[in-house]
Amino acid sequence: MSLSHRGRRVPLLLAASALAALGTAGLAQNLASFSAQAEAGKLAYAKNCAACHGAEMQGQIATGLKGDEFLGKWGAGSATLDDLSVYIRENMPPGQGGILPDETYTNIIAYIMEQNGAKHDGPLSAGENLSEVTLPAPTVDSAVGGLSTRVHPLPPGPPIPNPLASYTPVTEALLSDPPADEWPAWRRSHLGHGYSPLGQIDTSNVGKLTVAWAQALPAGNNMNEPLVHNGVLYVFGYGDQVFAFDAASGRMLWRYQRKLAEGTPLTSHKTIALYGDNLYTATSDNKMIALNAQTGKLVWETSLTDRDGMRNPGGPLAADGVIMQGMASQAPGGGIITAFDAATGKRLWTFETVAKDGQPGGDTWNGEPSNERKGGSVWTSGSYDPVNKLALWGVGNTYDTAPLRDLKPGMNNDALYTESTLAFDPHTGKLVWYYQHNRNDQYDLDWVFDRVIGTLEVGGKTERVVLTGGKSGLFDALDAKTGKYLKTFDMGIQDYIDRIDPVTGDKHVKPELTPGRDKGPVFMCPHGGGGRNWSPTSWNPETKTFFVNARDVCTDLTPTSGAGLLSTGVRAVYAPPPNGDGNYGVLQAIDPQSGKVLWETRRRQTPDMGILTTAGGLLFTGWMDRQFVAYDQKTGKQLWSTGVTGVPNASAITYSIDGKQYVAMVTGVGNPLSFGIPDVIPETQLPPVTSSAVYVFALPDDE
Repeated sequence: MSLSHRGRRVPLLLAASALAALGTAGLAQNLASFSAQAEAGKLAYAKNCAACHGAEMQGQIATGLKGDEFLGKWGAGSATLDDLSVYIRENMPPGQGGILPDETYTNIIAYIMEQNGAKHDGPLSAGENLSEVTLPAPTVDSAVGGLSTRVHPLPPGPPIPNPLASYTPVTEALLSDPPADEWPAWRRSHLGHGYSPLGQIDTSNVGKLTVAWAQALPAGNNMNEPLVHNGVLYVFGYGDQVFAFDAASGRMLWRYQRKLAEGTPLTSHKTIALYGDNLYTATSDNKMIALNAQTGKLVWETSLTDRDGMRNPGGPLAADGVIMQGMASQAPGGGIITAFDAATGKRLWTFETVAKDGQPGGDTWNGEPSNERKGGSVWTSGSYDPVNKLALWGVGNTYDTAPLRDLKPGMNNDALYTESTLAFDPHTGKLVWYYQHNRNDQYDLDWVFDRVIGTLEVGGKTERVVLTGGKSGLFDALDAKTGKYLKTFDMGIQDYIDRIDPVTGDKHVKPELTPGRDKGPVFMCPHGGGGRNWSPTSWNPETKTFFVNARDVCTDLTPTSGAGLLSTGVRAVYAPPPNGDGNYGVLQAIDPQSGKVLWETRRRQTPDMGILTTAGGLLFTGWMDRQFVAYDQKTGKQLWSTGVTGVPNASAITYSIDGKQYVAMVTGVGNPLSFGIPDVIPETQLPPVTSSAVYVFALPDDE
């Protein structure tokens, strides 16, 4: 490993063992002097660094860290220690940078300084700026960078392109209608299509796809859909790290790593966002941060919420100068959607997705006290309609079904705003319209997924519509301006709704399928963990075709004396569908105009990845058997597949650099689908080793 510093290459390697091996050597808070700190660093060095750098820092597997050669690179008049400190913290142990406590890194740096004759007035502070700290000059002239140029000069290397040098701000127009070669937003644009107009890779040549480049990401949960702008691929990694890669070569351009308080549960996110000069992401400690997209440096951060028990697995929506983020919770109070000024991080508004007494919709909770209402989680990013200037968000259900199940006299038990589409003015948070797709859900069959903005023929006229579906496999079309119900189309995987009102879209549940501990067992389809779930759809605006994948599994709801999945007191277990053939993974093409399923293909393993479609007639998605697969959009025929090391549970993207088309995808568990449904597919295996990576595919150069 090496560090580039003022034109010099500085080899460094600090091998580190498990955190537990550090013992008290990593605790610097009570060290009263620089020498005491260096002594603590000596112990940490012996346990974690000596095997590579030598017991006396003389160099062994890795370079030495003291003496004339080291001082020739870092001594007085040569360089300060800032870059050395940053490099060690961000990159050591190799591949696990930042895993050690700040105090441990500081102690080791103090020991290296002390061994090279440096002095410091008092102990170093963790993360201290060392720009004014210098080491003694070397006693003899030493070779720069450890490279001899006495006989032959080092020939110049090839020029390394830096696409960040030509970065241009991400505008509202670009997010609404991106250039064909880019993927600057979740699902590519504000409209949520998951479709690209690129067609260099098509049905005739997709079989020749090969890996163009790949990069390991921090091992752990990852369900992030990358973004591409100006030839740079941005992706979120486990441990709240963000990476910028050259999208053509995979060369890392910058890396941001957030420092989190010990014990913070680490989370993954479906998406990040670009707007103006910044990249935006939610963090595991419930902050919204803005990073400079060219440098990765923190621009601002602000708290998403001070409520306990809140999560942010979706991701931000950036639109019209506003950054919006949905939050999920099963604690009393419910979920929220909150918004910030993109330039400053100033909070603009917060909307409670579980309506309280005195608020619009507050009288729809069957008399349940406001402080006991739960649910309304938001765990998918929103879409933005630039024509009607509305931000569109989906809201989940409530697991606390018991207070809502049986309508009390004179009450309303719709439970707003669960299972709804919400349309906001992004600047004020004013709720312009809402539509509740499924009232009083008693089955955990959310409608919290992507909102797709497209056009359909309605009454002989072309109308702008919002298309969205729930776990049931039912999809509603709404008027994008008003939220008026237009129609429903059905995947055919549900059996618990027997009638849909053609005017209002109200779904009528079969009364005999209402579950609870005071009722008998209920068998119905789909299971709350099955159906159309988590993974985004794709909409081809040219062919007006809708593509969706699902898990065709049913559920047996049996009474239980315990809490159960739902507070009505039922245990929900997976069950195969009636007359099933053992193939539980479903991929469909649907014509929303007619409501017909144009084709369906099935697979024994279930999907866990969103859908990408392209102008080349291709559809890409991934499955629990760790296969990334390309299909013919017209027929559903499989055309190409490749195995990957991790679970492909994010959504693939495609982009073009200098006329060459690439397809990229991320692996790593993190969404609920990535754990499969082993009860009905017992041979399902998760990867034996936790990993995460970004894979990028392209055609061979001679194609």
